[in-house]
Amino acid sequence: MPAETRSITDTVVALTGASAGIGNATARLLVEEGAKVVVGARRSERLEQLEQELGAENVAAVTMDVRSPEDNRRLVATAIERFGRLDSIVPNAGIGLYGGITDHDDEHVAEMMETNYAGTVWSVRAAVPHLRDAGGGDVVIVSSVAGLRGGADEAVYAGTKFAQIGLAGSLDRELREHGIRVTAICPAGVHTEFAMGTGRTEGSPELETYLRPEDVAHAVVTVLRQPRRVRTTLWAMWSMGQGS
Repeated sequence: MPAETRSITDTVVALTGASAGIGNATARLLVEEGAKVVVGARRSERLEQLEQELGAENVAAVTMDVRSPEDNRRLVATAIERFGRLDSIVPNAGIGLYGGITDHDDEHVAEMMETNYAGTVWSVRAAVPHLRDAGGGDVVIVSSVAGLRGGADEAVYAGTKFAQIGLAGSLDRELREHGIRVTAICPAGVHTEFAMGTGRTEGSPELETYLRPEDVAHAVVTVLRQPRRVRTTLWAMWSMGQGS
């Protein structure tokens, strides 16, 4: 007997960091599965292109900065205005700076901390009242295996990912009684433009051993399609070419 899954056709998902990489791939797969998606990111031209490609009947683009609580509320408000409700939030926006603890200037380190962790908090805070009022939904945080083990030359980045995973575990305990499932998806390296020039080099052979953004998008959709009696709290992902 085939495994039972839930249809996500016509559900409404808000997604940050959608202009490239994992977020872009996730938006595309969600629309392919029949969902309506509100995509947020700073690069408006990429969002507009995504909306044109996938259709305004399926996608609403919001130029935003996840570090802004107001921008996150605007993302959620757009979902309600355009599609009538909100079923899920996927905080995905993130940046990476690899190197020693003193290798980057204060401004860039602060930007990474605020984007990766505070941006996740603001996204969740904007969405939860609507999910709670609707009787349930999903919060799917795209984190990293760096938040499970840390590593040299990524201390601050890993710290932001540990924080996301701690947030997800605490939210699971807080929100389950309201029918809200909380998942942290933790991929290892993904072959995207992430951290190019700040720890990764375009054309590096190592990138070919990494996961693809579509792999992580599949994990997000799989979590959303679980029967409502099921919740996955933590999903770690590695490619077969990567050591753990």
